[in-house]
Amino acid sequence: MSIEVQNISYKINNNQILKNVSLTIDQGKICSILGPNGSGKSTLIKIISGDIKPQKGFIFFNDKKLNDISIEDRAKIRSVMSQSQQIFFDFSVREIIEMGWIEENRMYIKSNLNESLQRVANECEISNLVDRKFNSLSGGEQRRVHFARTLIQLYNKIELNNKRFLILDEPTANLDLLHELKLIRKLKEKANEGFGVLIVLHDLNIAYNFSDKIALINNGEIKYKGLPDDIFSEEILTSIYKTTIKVDKKNKRINYY
Repeated sequence: MSIEVQNISYKINNNQILKNVSLTIDQGKICSILGPNGSGKSTLIKIISGDIKPQKGFIFFNDKKLNDISIEDRAKIRSVMSQSQQIFFDFSVREIIEMGWIEENRMYIKSNLNESLQRVANECEISNLVDRKFNSLSGGEQRRVHFARTLIQLYNKIELNNKRFLILDEPTANLDLLHELKLIRKLKEKANEGFGVLIVLHDLNIAYNFSDKIALINNGEIKYKGLPDDIFSEEILTSIYKTTIKVDKKNKRINYY
């Protein structure tokens, strides 16, 4: 099962944001989207998530057109963590996480919700924060709360047999090094459990070491896609980022300082 992106194009006025973008996101794999600022990464995520509609092309979830899938059913097969998720009201951390919960059968709601909330809070190391006000947290703590909300959406026991995908736009923003690595390792764990993971990253070294597939996007087009060892060459990266980049393939290390 997979997400199929077929010939997506999108523009605002005369500004071409995306042009003929095609990509496959497989279950059990991590696909990382990389590219300079303004290259179209976040717009592509929004289109794949169903937040905005392309002017051209189609998105398929498990061979079914995204437009033919109801909003309720989309929520059961994919969960999205956006780049910007500001909260303007005085919610608690618990309430933010619960926003991701899908009510399927009211007989099971309370026990499953509490169990799943405890599970994601432990996984994201925010158990000590659940009764705090969200807006009192640091930027990194808020990102971890949003990650927990993203996970709990797909943890409803009734939906465990569904084919599931995680779609994340720069989830490591504002995280310190330790929690950045823990989040990426958690995504790797989810991929091993069968989740399909689509993630926008800026850190080339994390992408190199944790991705199964790379898509390099620039000026609204996917210029290169494939295995990390094939994509991460000095010639390709230097041409995309317009700065000298050195690649140590033996140690899977990229230097650009």
